[in-house]
Amino acid sequence: MDDDATFDGSEKILEMTVNIVAAYVGNHVVPMGDIGSLVADVHTVLRNLISHNPGQDNLPTERLKPAVPIRKSIENGLLYCLEDGMKFKSLKRHLMTHHNMTPEEYRIKWNLASDYPMVSREYANTRSKLAKNMGLGRGRKKR
Repeated sequence: MDDDATFDGSEKILEMTVNIVAAYVGNHVVPMGDIGSLVADVHTVLRNLISHNPGQDNLPTERLKPAVPIRKSIENGLLYCLEDGMKFKSLKRHLMTHHNMTPEEYRIKWNLASDYPMVSREYANTRSKLAKNMGLGRGRKKR
């Protein structure tokens, strides 16, 4: 039997999976233990897309697991990034530069409340006091 006659696209799917995973791993910190599941998830999604049957039954059912528990992501005047577990006073810049995400996308991905802070309360208070001491936020002086 001719190999071309039985080709079902699996080689192309495998090639695309390798390219996608390699690009992702090249730009993100991925623990060695998670690479296998990443490959499997990407392969499953591609296979479903190519077969025009992207049903929920075939998609990976594993929920996202944050690097830090959500309840502990805000403590001691710092915010912990759920993507990589790093701690910051302000998350917004880190999310955009390292994860290419806006705060809104981050909140949606991790199912966070719309008022989930992107800046620690202590840092915001410090910056507020500094601005007030500089005279910002006051109305203009009348002449």
